[in-house]
Amino acid sequence: QVQLVESGGGLVQTGDSLRLSCAASGGTLTMYAVGWFRQAPGKEREFVAAISRSGSTTLYADFVKGRFTISRDNVKNTVYLQMNSLKPEDTAVYYCAAGVYSSRYATPSTPKQYDTWGQGTQVTVSS
Repeated sequence: QVQLVESGGGLVQTGDSLRLSCAASGGTLTMYAVGWFRQAPGKEREFVAAISRSGSTTLYADFVKGRFTISRDNVKNTVYLQMNSLKPEDTAVYYCAAGVYSSRYATPSTPKQYDTWGQGTQVTVSS
């Protein structure tokens, strides 16, 4: 089973951009669909975006469509989340998660559909 490590979080201002990385070790991500979730203080963990094993299919939460882009580099064993036009309400701990799926097109969108999680990276957007 792979291990996941997120990086790239930080403190930015409204309208800025960040790119989060989710690096896998201990195995290859090619059999895994990967998702990004976030959790703000006092709130439940929510789905942000997912990408299929092949990278050919992506899924986004409505509140990030047009602003965030998920991508993957299976050679580097890394998945990225490019976040543009950040807003204060995007402030949260961002987690990446991976799940093995036989389908090359699956883009799971609930936490229960993933069995491997990273430790999270903090994103803070000031107004």
